[in-house]
Amino acid sequence: MNQTAAAHLSEIPIRIAICGKILSTRVTILLMTYAQTAQKCLADFKAALDAVIVTDADGVPLDFIAAVADACKVIASHHKANNKVMFIGNGGSAAIASHMAIDFWKNGRIKATAFNDSSLLTCIANDYGYEYVFEKPIEMFADNGDVLIAISSSGSSKNILNGADMAVKKTCDVITLSGFKPDNPLRKKGVINFYVPSNIYGVVEVVHQYICHLILDTIMDGGACDVQS
Repeated sequence: MNQTAAAHLSEIPIRIAICGKILSTRVTILLMTYAQTAQKCLADFKAALDAVIVTDADGVPLDFIAAVADACKVIASHHKANNKVMFIGNGGSAAIASHMAIDFWKNGRIKATAFNDSSLLTCIANDYGYEYVFEKPIEMFADNGDVLIAISSSGSSKNILNGADMAVKKTCDVITLSGFKPDNPLRKKGVINFYVPSNIYGVVEVVHQYICHLILDTIMDGGACDVQS
């Protein structure tokens, strides 16, 4: 082995050590970045939850806890009158709608449904237009005294607004959950309107789902419904 080759071989352990140190440093920096990002996301969620604004049908501000209690009273009273709760939402909000409809009837023993069947959505969208995918089933299935929970991160989705309008026309009580712009039109559609002042989809959606769980858990813990043990 010549001297040049020997020199290169002798440098290999040093180079491996240097590369290992560089990699370790990069991994540490990456983990620190992830931790900082996670901490910021958690802070964003807490801030949004603390900043939730609730208004009534006239736009009058309501205390958050009092509004949750009022929502519980609306749902529990209509449940006792044998009415149902309907949930509507698009995308992530549709997932919340389906999730909460199941929780309301399975855990809370409150009749509840979400209009998210794929055949329903594609049929109504094809025959009438996507802006009517909730309006049409609400027109058909809503009864006087039902409750509609309309969920929209933007608060401006046309199909959600149409659904809320039809629910009012069918003499249902509407509860809305929205976010993004403070002047979104959905905030004016409900008897109780929860608004999350954030432009971050994940934050708005998680707060919406938390509020829905809070309402159901409060009803169940309050014994307002015949809850299965």
